[in-house]
This record gives sequence, structure tokens and C-alpha cells, in this order.
Amino acid sequence: MSRRMKLGLMGGLVVAIVAAVIALGAAKNRNKPVEVRMEAVGARDLVAVVSASGRIEPDTKVDVLSDIQGRITRIAIHEGDMVKKGQFLLEIDDAVYQAAVSRARGLVASAQSDFLRSRANEDQARRSRDRALELQRADSSLITREAVEQAVTAYDIALANTKASEAGRDQAKAALQEAQDNLRKTRIIAPISGRVTRLAVEEGEVAVPGTFSRDVGLLATIADLSVILAKVQVDETDVVRLSLGDSVEVSIDAFPDTTFVGRVTKISNSARLTATSTASGSTDRAVDFDVEITLTNPPADIRPDLSSTARIVTDVRKGTLSVPIISLTVREHTDVPSEARPAAAADTGATGKKKHEREGVFVVANGVASFRPVKVGIAGDEYFEVLEGVALGDTIVAGPYQAVRDLKDSTRVKSSEADTTKKKAS
Repeated sequence: MSRRMKLGLMGGLVVAIVAAVIALGAAKNRNKPVEVRMEAVGARDLVAVVSASGRIEPDTKVDVLSDIQGRITRIAIHEGDMVKKGQFLLEIDDAVYQAAVSRARGLVASAQSDFLRSRANEDQARRSRDRALELQRADSSLITREAVEQAVTAYDIALANTKASEAGRDQAKAALQEAQDNLRKTRIIAPISGRVTRLAVEEGEVAVPGTFSRDVGLLATIADLSVILAKVQVDETDVVRLSLGDSVEVSIDAFPDTTFVGRVTKISNSARLTATSTASGSTDRAVDFDVEITLTNPPADIRPDLSSTARIVTDVRKGTLSVPIISLTVREHTDVPSEARPAAAADTGATGKKKHEREGVFVVANGVASFRPVKVGIAGDEYFEVLEGVALGDTIVAGPYQAVRDLKDSTRVKSSEADTTKKKAS
């Protein structure tokens, strides 16, 4: 045998040995159990909640606006003051409006004089007409037909003038009433009882009507703080789970050591639109709905616009089967006929089986983890309610997350907690 052949045989032998060692190591690793955290399926009390954030708002809030334009000459309130309905708040310079009232009164007096003069002319024309008609009836030769017609026409004209002057008088009175109303509007009074939560002007500034811009025309804001709301924004995926009357725990950032309770009293039927989304017309955005929560016992020193977080209780289960949220995973699963869902029954084919993704957990029996589909109900903070698929006392893989994610069906597992206990004991 040549030297070259000997070297070739030796190289092949070395390669075979290395391959055998690698294969043996791989087989050993495949047979090595995966360390997982195990937990028994138990009965627990679960509470399903929807969390949302928002702000504190009063149930009744009124923005005080001006209906007329003028310079503010006096302000009788301060921000934070309590006011009663009808209480004087501020005054606008009334010189122009006083002059308008005086002018309107003069026009009323003039119109009244015109009306009285027209009435007098009407009475005179009526008497002339009556005399002419009486003479005509007594003896037609005593008065000409033309004179009678002139008397009747004169009366009709006088009557029309009286009606016109009466309308002019009424118009002047309406102008006077409008001028007086504008004069009254120079004194701004409180529309409701409550607290002045915002005073937006100072003495000397010009008040403008808030018809076209509430921000520009705003004078003050008065809020009735007897009923306090937490107005939160709930995502579209969660709002369908809410109902009027749901119990709520509200945390207010300004009161970190206190949790307040309330009830859901209003759920918006349309999405909350922001100025940005409205202007852009984009539909690729989060859709939120306004939900109002009435607080049962709000603190006395609460203020509007405080940040708040609400935990809305949507459902409660007592003593229901549950599994950890982390244990639920998705795998491709071949349904047997008894497991197949009605919608998939028509696609099972000749074998009576269909393979598709199902939610489930890994059930451990004799050190082997097997995937088992489950049907879940409500979700608590850490556990899912299980409606079907597992039984009380079944041992399942409850973590860690990476192990549950990578675990395959029929994989050997061992409890990492047991190993840790043995190491501590030794």
C-alpha cells in the first residue's frame, strides 16, 4: 500500500470520527429536556379591565362670551372665585350703547308724534267723507259726485298714512328695545352657579363677540364642580366591551395616594377626531372614543384638566379555570373530526383532518409537553379564563416567554424551579 493511500485512509477515518462525535452530541442535545416553568391549571377569580387615560372635567361648564364689542372697564371676579347665577362679573364701556338708547328714544317720540298726527288727519277725513255721503243720500243735487269721490279717497289716504305711521312707531320701539338690550349686555352676569375656572381677560382689553371664534371672544369659564367627570379616550378594540354602569377605578395624578371610584355614564357613538386627522383626511391613525365616568366622591379641591387614568371593569369571573397569559401561544394544529370547528368541517377532505393555526397551551404529562388547543374567555391582569381544552389540575408550561415561543409539540421538558431547588439543597 502506497504512502498516499495510507494518508487518504487516515484522513477518512478522522472525518468519520468527527462526524460521529458531532452526531452523538446532537442526539444528546435533542434528548436533553428543555427547562421550563410549570404551573397547574387552577380556579381563580378574574377581573377583566380596560385601561384608558384622559382628563378631569366638570359635568357642567359654561364659557362666558360677549355679544357686543367694547372695552372692558371693570372686572368684579378673580379666577377661582365661587359665583352665583345672576351675579355681576364684568362691565363693558357703555357710552356708545347709552347714546344708541337715547337716539332710539328720540326716534320713538318722533314716530309717536307722526302717528298721532296721522290719526287726527284720519278722523278729519272720516268726518268729511261721512258728511259728503250724508248729503248725497239726502239730495244728490246738493253735492257733486266728484266731491263725494274726493272725500272718500282722502279718507282712504289718511287711513293708509295712519297705518304707515303706526308701523314706523312700532319699528322705532323695536330699535329702542334692541338698543336697550345691547346696553344691558354691557353688564356680564354669571349664567350658572359655580367656580370661575378661567378668567381670560383683563381690564382695558377689548371684548369682541365670540360668534366666529370662541377662543378670541372668551371672557371667562364657569364650572359647576358638584358633579365631576373623568373623560377618557378608549381604543376602538376595547370600547365594544364597555357598558353603561360599568364600575371604574380612577387614579388622578394630582392625588397619587388615593383611588376614586365611579361609573360609566356615557359612551360616545362616534370616533374622536383630532384637528390633524381632520385636516389631512388620513385614515391610518388610532381611533379612540370618548367615555365619560362620573366620580362618586371626588375630592373637594379637585380642578378641571387634571390628568387621570381609569380602570374600567368590564367583566368578573368567580372561581373560573384559568391559565397564565404567557402560556397561551399559537401553533399549527391538525384537528381531528371531534375538534374541527363547524366553519372548517367542509374543508376537511377525505382524511377528516385539517391543519391550521390554533391558540393553545402545552400540557405536560410524563415529562413531555404536548400542544393542546384551548378556547379562552376574558383576560385578567395575568391570567386568561379557559372555557374548554384543559381540566382542573392539568400541568402546563407557564414560561419563560422564549421557551413557550420556541417549544415544539412532544418535546421533553423539566421544571427549572425543581432544578433550582435541588441546587440550593445541595
